[in-house]
Amino acid sequence: MTAATGALARSVTSLGRIEPLNGVYQIAGPTDASVVSKLWVEEGQMVEAGDVLATLDSYGLRNAELKRAEVNLDLARKVLKRQSELRVSSVTSIARLEEAERDALVQETELLAAQERLALARVTAPVTGQVLLVHAREGERIGSSGLLELGQTQHMYVVAEVYETDIGLVSKGQAVTISSPALSGTLNGSVERIGAIIGKNDILDLDPVARTDSRVIEVFILLDDPAAVATLTYLQVDVEFHD
Repeated sequence: MTAATGALARSVTSLGRIEPLNGVYQIAGPTDASVVSKLWVEEGQMVEAGDVLATLDSYGLRNAELKRAEVNLDLARKVLKRQSELRVSSVTSIARLEEAERDALVQETELLAAQERLALARVTAPVTGQVLLVHAREGERIGSSGLLELGQTQHMYVVAEVYETDIGLVSKGQAVTISSPALSGTLNGSVERIGAIIGKNDILDLDPVARTDSRVIEVFILLDDPAAVATLTYLQVDVEFHD
């Protein structure tokens, strides 16, 4: 990662990695003890935000609890309606009417709780994107790695690690060229955002004499053709910033 200086041109080069918009989402279950009952997606599949990715083994129990809560609430509302009608005719007491009102409120609360528990028995996609890697399949427990990894590959970026001494030569909107032996040609992009924190470089150069403990700033580059690298998340690339 160097800055080249000449009489007519000066450019910055760096190493970078390919990532989807906002990085890779690690999709986990409600607890590490969750077991996958049904996996609804496969690697490479595109999903919409809110789509069900997996159903957990607790779904049957939670669904039964919801049905029971719906029945209890329906019954409590019928009792409340009947007590209200009787009260108009002074056939029932205020105490019985108030008791029916309290029971209806309790059953409404129970229904909401049952709905929340049922929601936790299904894992849904937080964003529209592509399933990159599945960690837990049907019958398997969701461990510390989570259920799967999801990325918004419809918007692909390069995260370049630019030396702090070169960052002054980088600006928003600047044209960038991306290259790698894994690519059939070069890719073009432009600087969308420059990080505000200086840290240690995470991407190591294969050159044995290259600096391995450098202070860098991350620069986020939006690629013109995201489809070209939609299946190459975390690929290490060479980045050249142009004047």
